[in-house]
Amino acid sequence: MRRLLGLALSLMLIGAAPEVKDWTGRDPAIEKSLGAQVYRENCAACHDAGVNRAPQRLLLQDLTPEAIHAALIDGAMRPQGAALSGEQKTAVAEYLSGRKLGASTAQGTLNMCDAAHARFDLAEPPAFTGWGLDPASTHAVPARVSGLSEAGAGRLTLKWAFGFPNSSRARSHPIVAGGAILVGNHNGSVYALDRETGCLRWAFAAQAEVRTGIVVSPWRAGDAKAQPLVYFGDVKGNVYAVNLLGGTLAWKQRADAHPATIITGTPTLFRGVLFVPVSSVEEAYATSPGYACCNFRGSVVALDAGSGAEKWRTWLVEPATSQGTSKEGLDKLGPSGVAVWNSPSIDAARGQLYVATGDNYSLPATGLSDSVVALDLATGRIKWHYQALAEDTWNVACVTRTSSSCPDENDPDADFGAGTVLAKAGNGKQFVLAGQKSGWVYGLDPATGHLVWKTRVGRGSPGGGVHFGMAADNGLLFVPVTDNYFFGPNDFPASPGLNALDIATGRLVWKVPSPTKCATAQCAPGYGGSITATAGMVIAGSDDGFLRIFDGPTGKLLWQTDTKPSVATVNGIAAHGGAISGGVAPIAYKGEVIVPSGYGFASKLPGNVLLVYEVAK
Repeated sequence: MRRLLGLALSLMLIGAAPEVKDWTGRDPAIEKSLGAQVYRENCAACHDAGVNRAPQRLLLQDLTPEAIHAALIDGAMRPQGAALSGEQKTAVAEYLSGRKLGASTAQGTLNMCDAAHARFDLAEPPAFTGWGLDPASTHAVPARVSGLSEAGAGRLTLKWAFGFPNSSRARSHPIVAGGAILVGNHNGSVYALDRETGCLRWAFAAQAEVRTGIVVSPWRAGDAKAQPLVYFGDVKGNVYAVNLLGGTLAWKQRADAHPATIITGTPTLFRGVLFVPVSSVEEAYATSPGYACCNFRGSVVALDAGSGAEKWRTWLVEPATSQGTSKEGLDKLGPSGVAVWNSPSIDAARGQLYVATGDNYSLPATGLSDSVVALDLATGRIKWHYQALAEDTWNVACVTRTSSSCPDENDPDADFGAGTVLAKAGNGKQFVLAGQKSGWVYGLDPATGHLVWKTRVGRGSPGGGVHFGMAADNGLLFVPVTDNYFFGPNDFPASPGLNALDIATGRLVWKVPSPTKCATAQCAPGYGGSITATAGMVIAGSDDGFLRIFDGPTGKLLWQTDTKPSVATVNGIAAHGGAISGGVAPIAYKGEVIVPSGYGFASKLPGNVLLVYEVAK
């Protein structure tokens, strides 16, 4: 049974949808296309086996068709592209990305703003610092900023919707600044939308899917000379700075040269420095019998926010060396892994930032995997760390058995995906708070990293537990749990739902289990995304596609709406919602709630819509 579940998990990790017709996760009809033929005959020998560290198909499928096409014409793949006709280059770009070339920027999909609505309001600086909404990443919005009350929350109605073209998922956490909503997307675009009407001020084309949230540099309200920048990363490992007022590129920097590098966690901007968490998909590369696993090294990189120049980098695992020879005759490399796929939180008073890390991909196991780590803001020096789980070495070959790269099939893959939170308890004492895929939540002393308390809220699994984000407000930590699929330990019941813990003690204050009825196979209970607290309430999007608002002190349900149905969009794109998961959290601002819907990954419901709700008069 575990192997069957493991196979399903591996398909989940490569984004396979359940409606595909064979075990590979590929539609047989598409595999007969010209693009598939070109790939098999010209590309697969290198990319499927990772020859010379060539990016595997797993990563190529997240690139835009435009990026693949450009690489074949005048980029890194120009020698290979020279042997292909124009039709073949287009066909293979569309085949690998699963999207039509040029469809994302077709004029009919954009709904460009007129002159009045295209203008950015420099009297409205960003209300939030980034993904965590404040430097400490509490994901809490003051009531004066959100403009919401319990009475108003119960009267929310849809104001407008924007359909993301050429997309099946929406994983980017939005931000508001200058009268605009800024959000990234599956198709590699970042959109600046007029907050009042949803018309498009500009669209910027990144090289690959933008999963990170969007960060905007602050400015003094009314400063006519302000030139704010917009920051984000893509799944090719690029970090971008784009001019807010015009949507043009200011600088681009690759976070790491490793071909499996991706940016999943949103970079954190603080006092002119952009702190970038670096992750990878090498865990999945290990499934290939021709791939020498593994040598990616997780890190945090500090970039000058104005220029993109590297100020410091802290590696979280030692360089890999040969640990022997695999059954396939390849080097067994290690140590590796310890990726960071969450956004750093900032402790200005102590001059440090906090991140939480993932597992090792290969042996030997190391001391910073599955850990909470405090780094010096100025130098990147590690000041302390707390390892929640030692000896967790895992990659996707542990479930596919397609190569001999699995270090230990019994290890749990218990990464920290959720961002750390620095918050005060009711007694005024501060804690660093971290939630793990194992289902455990930890309260740590920010000065020393010593464990003060830990509480279990979920069964945990490679796809369960506390997955992407928590929120803290008024002495309570709000913890979403997914626990919705695949194997996990049997010593705790699956517990999808929302929890409130006392920050001082970790004591469970209340728990609201998720509704368990779902209409389709992809629909699942639980909260796999991030959440927001405001005005004594908690706003949470769920894996079943519902957006819900709860009373903070009691957990009472105040309002809910189903985001899955098709909606009319301001840009005329056919759109619907799906699972609200990953790094996405609802944003509450000036009486509105803003949320992208449609995770479309890990066998969760796809969607392609940004929804803006307002309080009905």
